[in-house]
Amino acid sequence: MHDEQDESVLRLIEEFLTARATRKPSPHTLEAYRRDLRTVAALAAEETAPPLPLDELPLTALTPRVMRAAFARFAAPRAAASVHRAWSTWNSFFSFLVADGVVAGNPMPAVGRPRAPLPQPKPLRGADTPEQLLASVARQEGWQRDPWPERDVAVLALALCAGLRLSELLALRVGSLAGRPGERRVDVAGKGGRPRVVPVEPELDRVLVDYLDSRARRFGSRTVRPDAPLLVDRRGEPLRRGGLQYLVESCYRRAGITDRVPRGARLHALRHTFATRLAEDGASAAEIMRLLGHASLASSQTYIEVTAGQQREAVRSNRTNRALAALAPAERGAGS
Repeated sequence: MHDEQDESVLRLIEEFLTARATRKPSPHTLEAYRRDLRTVAALAAEETAPPLPLDELPLTALTPRVMRAAFARFAAPRAAASVHRAWSTWNSFFSFLVADGVVAGNPMPAVGRPRAPLPQPKPLRGADTPEQLLASVARQEGWQRDPWPERDVAVLALALCAGLRLSELLALRVGSLAGRPGERRVDVAGKGGRPRVVPVEPELDRVLVDYLDSRARRFGSRTVRPDAPLLVDRRGEPLRRGGLQYLVESCYRRAGITDRVPRGARLHALRHTFATRLAEDGASAAEIMRLLGHASLASSQTYIEVTAGQQREAVRSNRTNRALAALAPAERGAGS
């Protein structure tokens, strides 16, 4: 076991993040880990007696009492989901230290945490909005500086018809599309290192083939080798996070549907639309879980519950129900 007295919390945080990097989290996720760890550590440093600067905080100062006080202050201005995420990050951090022989035990079970509510689906609003979006983007508008409708439709179709996350789209290679005609699939490097396979229907296959053909015409056939990134920008460079988000937002604007995109959803609204339509068409929670790469069945169940609520609202709006309500008193009076 290490000499705990000399261990710096900041140095151990960086060791932990280096170890987590081998799991290939997105840069965004890794930065969220660092932010949660450093923010709570700074609060813990203020809770020591006497208070210490963050860069002088030793690991031995992180007692259950100090951690409870730090998390109480961390939680005060934040939502339950943010506190739950930070608690999980610190629990992983201490579990790492225990496994590495740095500390004998994990103090986090002594720190309370709120139950994180499951996020509610945020699909595109409007029954025909996905169709309107695809039809609009497929048109090559003359005012566009460098139109590439084949690429834009392929991005939207992968999210709408395969339910891929932003990070999963960026990780795709040309060779991720596999299988014989009629049995095509896309091999996805899922969240948390969980790979999955999503079937590709002939219509989506055609869209992807058209896109790759157009890309070969633009940049040459060597750019569509199996190991090449599947999605590229207008210069043929791999599409990055900001570029993909901008592309999707520009598609929304071109289609005139920005008012139908839930706040903060962006590309995720397309994935949620995919899952919601699966639920509407009768897919089970287990099927949705496999196709979306969820870690738990509860996440997938929310799509079915929301869909059931929407269906009940639709039935409730039927004017015939009001006619029945008007008949009911008369019938009761006639039978008395």
